Amino acid sequence: MFSTFLLRNKNVLPWVPSTFADGVEVKNLGKANGRAFQLVRFQAGASNPSHIHNYCEFIYVLEGEVFQNGRRLTVGSSTDASAGTIDETAELRFDLNQN
Repeated sequence: MFSTFLLRNKNVLPWVPSTFADGVEVKNLGKANGRAFQLVRFQAGASNPSHIHNYCEFIYVLEGEVFQNGRRLTVGSSTDASAGTIDETAELRFDLNQN
């Protein structure tokens, strides 16, 4: 079996508009076995629409704060969601201008 290791520098990758939500940009850091790894940036007040996770999702907050399903996540917080879990629009909000 042939394996490949790819090195990517996030500083040279472009931010591209998300196809999932307005006010959201992503850097595609990698993809393997049908799964993607992305750095995601939200404009102040941007939010994701309600959605079901078809696969697992991991969040790690680098700056600002995130409100996900009624929980406040601050810098250094992380969360994981199993396949089949639901994020509700009204409770999921990203705001990088909070101090």
